[in-house]
Amino acid sequence: QVQLVESGGGLVQTGGSLRLSCVASGRIFYIDAMGWYRQAPGKQRELVASIDKDSSTNYADSVKGRFTISRDIAKNTVGLQMNSLKPEDTAIYYCNAEGVVAGPDMYQDYWGQGTQVTVSS
Repeated sequence: QVQLVESGGGLVQTGGSLRLSCVASGRIFYIDAMGWYRQAPGKQRELVASIDKDSSTNYADSVKGRFTISRDIAKNTVGLQMNSLKPEDTAIYYCNAEGVVAGPDMYQDYWGQGTQVTVSS
């Protein structure tokens, strides 16, 4: 069974920084891409940033220049450095692993339980 566990959320003032981390555990042989999504109250879940097996990255326009995603393929971890945080960044942030090959399961997608990020004005 593959599990994703996030850490690093919390409360921060406008302009502050937070770093989110996520580790994928289980009998994992391969993960195609990892990323971060967020969901604010009353809104749909949206992509924040993703990084694939070749370290190609993709960012939402709203976070470009402020957030940086990184990945350690050997350790099955993904991080999100969030700088210059704004109140509109407030949301639950979810870690995602896409195209996971683990045990007998081929190319499945998994989600973490989410971590709350709150930016006060």
